[in-house]
Amino acid sequence: MKLFKQLLVAPAALGLLAPVAATAAELNLDGVNKYAAEEQVTSISQFSDVKPTDWAYQALSNLIERYGCVAGYPDGTYKGGRAMTRFEAAALLNACLDRVTEVTDELKKLMAEFEKELAILKGRVDGLEAKVGELEANQFSTTTKLKGIATFTIGGASNGVVGNFDNAVINTANGAAQAANVITGVQAERVAFNYDVRLMLDTSFTGKDLLRTTLRSGNFGGSVFGPGGSALMEVAFQEEAGSDVVSIDRLFYQFPISENFTGTFGAKVRQDDMLAMWPSVYPADSILDRFTLAGANGAYNLNLGAGAGIWYEKEGFSVSVSYVSNEYSAPYSYQNNFVDANGNGFSTGGGLGDGSTTTVQVGYAASNWGAAFAYNYTEAATILGGVSFLPTEISIFNVNGSNNYGFSAYWQPEESGWIPSISAGVGATQYNGSGASDDTWSWMVGLQWADAIIKGNAFGIGLGESNTEFNQFGLEVWYKFQVTDNISITPAIFWIENGGFDYGTNTVDDSVGAVLKTTFKF
Repeated sequence: MKLFKQLLVAPAALGLLAPVAATAAELNLDGVNKYAAEEQVTSISQFSDVKPTDWAYQALSNLIERYGCVAGYPDGTYKGGRAMTRFEAAALLNACLDRVTEVTDELKKLMAEFEKELAILKGRVDGLEAKVGELEANQFSTTTKLKGIATFTIGGASNGVVGNFDNAVINTANGAAQAANVITGVQAERVAFNYDVRLMLDTSFTGKDLLRTTLRSGNFGGSVFGPGGSALMEVAFQEEAGSDVVSIDRLFYQFPISENFTGTFGAKVRQDDMLAMWPSVYPADSILDRFTLAGANGAYNLNLGAGAGIWYEKEGFSVSVSYVSNEYSAPYSYQNNFVDANGNGFSTGGGLGDGSTTTVQVGYAASNWGAAFAYNYTEAATILGGVSFLPTEISIFNVNGSNNYGFSAYWQPEESGWIPSISAGVGATQYNGSGASDDTWSWMVGLQWADAIIKGNAFGIGLGESNTEFNQFGLEVWYKFQVTDNISITPAIFWIENGGFDYGTNTVDDSVGAVLKTTFKF
């Protein structure tokens, strides 16, 4: 409604608000007409007979506070229950119109005074509109956003081993030759420089769905920190074995089924892509991959392959169910033992390979804490013919799968300070099949201080243990310098009990190392 029409209608409607049936002597017409006079009402609270419960209270308040064109009786009352005379209506309308005229004149003066500035702003707006039009005409996609992470690392580890995985035939005495992977390793005492690059193309067709395509390349495959190495880094986790080869690391589609249900399926989807929540906040800048599994290394083995899943989530409570088909994403899923080229036992930070996995997780996530219980059934890795063979002190014959359990939780303070965020978890694995090895277990605790020393920086300590053939206790300490919003530098040191192999003595030994990691996000 136009302002003039509003002013015409308002007094009529407010006839129930204005002084009613007043005599000329009673009515303060001077106060009505001269809205700027000293006796002019400036607040509705000045009327003793107007209450917030009156039906026109808000309308009268707006006329007083916004336009300053309402006056009352000398006794401080408004007498809103009386009928309005035509003279009173004319006086009120005239006062409001005068006020509107003053406001309009002030606006005209301001527009004239800032005419040059307004012209400059108009030109800038026109220029921005032209640039936006050009971007829209030449943009890569209206539905896709590109995000990238590039990581450089330089460092080394004592008693480290670098090697490839070559096919071999072992365990012929078991009745049938079984294919396995044998490490043809060499001692790695040198300093290694590695990189990992991931380009994530996130596409949304409805604003609520997600098609993720991730391209990945790196050169950790021949490093002590990569697949087959004895001090595997988190950044190298599940990197393709071939160096400097661009590959599809993720390809999945996620979409809402209903208000509380979300579905996911893809040709390259990982276990955690199909979980409604992740029960840890520690791996924000973790160094070793063993601390990215929420302490339950078997339950959260982060199997990668073709799969599908669904989750239900409401008010923090969630239930997730997923299936990932067998893809040889190990040996870097969890701690286990290998054989070197000479037939000697060898322990690394990886596992023997995951088969297809079925995972069920029940969790709850509040504003600053969360917890989850997970169950994972892992079938025997088909690449090993259903058999994992360790020719030294322990052997696993006819293993046809494993039951994996995990309980993990986290808590983080509302504000950064001396109290760190805490992530912890514990897991157990029970092997199925005749002659299966002893059950295994794992645990971890991760502490992280946000805004450590300098705002934006972070300090972290991760420690934990996994029990397979050899107990492996691991510890890492790191400090992240947040150089800019997109660049961080993280120096770190670590120690892994029984995490390396000494070729001089042909024995498993501890591994100690240091690394400097630089991360670019764009």
